[in-house]
Amino acid sequence: MVSEGSKPVRIGLLGRGTVGAAFADLLAERGEAVEAATGLRPEICGALTRSNGDFEQILEGSDLVVELMGGTEPAREYVLAALRAGKPVVTANKQLLAQHGDELFAVAREAGVQLRFEAAVAAVIPIVRAIQESFGVTEISKVFGIVNGTTNFILTEMAASGAGYDEVLAQAQELGYAEADPTDDVSGADAAAKMAILARLAFHTPVTLDEVTYEGIERVLPDDLAYAKEFGLSLKLLGVAERRDGGISVRVFPCFLYRGHPLAPIEGPFNAVMVEAPAISEVTMSGPGAGGVQTASAVLGDVVSILAGDAPVHETRVELPIVQDVGSSFYLYLEVADQPGVLARVATVLGDHGISVKSVVQRGIGDEARLVMVIHECLESKFAAALRALEGLDELRAAPRAIRVIEEEY
Repeated sequence: MVSEGSKPVRIGLLGRGTVGAAFADLLAERGEAVEAATGLRPEICGALTRSNGDFEQILEGSDLVVELMGGTEPAREYVLAALRAGKPVVTANKQLLAQHGDELFAVAREAGVQLRFEAAVAAVIPIVRAIQESFGVTEISKVFGIVNGTTNFILTEMAASGAGYDEVLAQAQELGYAEADPTDDVSGADAAAKMAILARLAFHTPVTLDEVTYEGIERVLPDDLAYAKEFGLSLKLLGVAERRDGGISVRVFPCFLYRGHPLAPIEGPFNAVMVEAPAISEVTMSGPGAGGVQTASAVLGDVVSILAGDAPVHETRVELPIVQDVGSSFYLYLEVADQPGVLARVATVLGDHGISVKSVVQRGIGDEARLVMVIHECLESKFAAALRALEGLDELRAAPRAIRVIEEEY
C-alpha cells in the first residue's frame, strides 16, 4: 500500500485527440495501480490542444511530457525543447521518429533523459521494449511482420468476401479501421515509418524514412487473392528489415505467405511482428494494431517504465549500407492470347533471365485465358528485367502483375 505522501509526477500532455483523450481516461482509471507499482502518483498538469493551452507553461510545470499531437511540426520543436529541459518524453509519433530520429536520440543522450516510443510501432505489442531490452545484446538478423492493422483488415475481407478494394476500404472506414484519408496506410507509408524505427533499433544503425522502399495494396485485385488460394497462399502487407550482404534491407510490400508461416493466420485489424536471431531462433508477438485505447495503453506502459527507473538511451553503434537488390519469390499473373505454345514462350523468356517456375495454373479460354504462376527466388532486378521482356510478347493482352511470395514455412 502506498502512503498518502507518494510523490506526484506532473505529466504535460501535448495533444488531446483520440489517443490523447484515451490516455487521459486510462491514466485516471489506472493511476492508483501505477502509484502502487512505482511509488509515484502520475497526474496531468496541463494539456495542449489546437485551441487551448500554452506549451511553455506546460513544459515548465511538468516532470514528464507525453506527445500525442501527430505530424512532424510543431511536435519536433516541442519534443526537442522538452528533452533539452531535462524532461523525459513519451511519444506515439512514428513519422517524427522516422524522419528526425537521429536528432531526437542525440539530444536525449546529451540531456541524459529517456525518449520512449512503444506506441509508435504495432500499438500494444511490446516490440520496441523487447528489442531494446530483452534482445538488447542479441545480434538480430531479421525483424518483420504485419505492422498496419488497416491494410490487414482490408486484405482479410477481400480474401473472405471476394469484394474489390474500393468496397472493402469503404467498409473499413465505416468501422473506424481506416481514416477518412487512408493514404498513409494503404500506400505503405505508415508501415515504412514503423520499419525505419524497428530497423534502427534492431541493427543499431541510422535508418531514415527515405531509405525504406515501400509499396501499398491499392492495385491488389480479387482475382489475385482467388488464384492465390489455389497455391495455398494468403496476402499480407509485410514490413521486412533484415541483414543482407554486409548491409541491411528495409522494405514494405504486399506479399503472399504459405499456410505454414506464423503470420499467415493473422487476420483483421491485428498486427504481428517476428524477430529472428541465431541465439533465439524466432519469436512472434501479435495483438491489436489500431485503436485509441490500445495505443494509449502502450503510452501508459512507457510512462510506467520511466517512473520505475532509468533505461539505456538508444545509441547508434555502426553505420550499415542499405541494400536495394535482394532475392524474392514472386506470384506472376499473365493475361494471354489463347494460342498454342504461349506457356512455352513465357517459360523461354523467364529461362533466358535465369528464372525458374515453381508452380503454374492455366485458366480460361479465348479472351479469358490466364497463366498464373509462382516463381522460385531470384534477384528482384532479374525479375524486373524478365517482366520488361514479357511485356514485349505479342501474346500478352495486358501488363503482367506480380506480387512477392515468402517461401519459408516454420
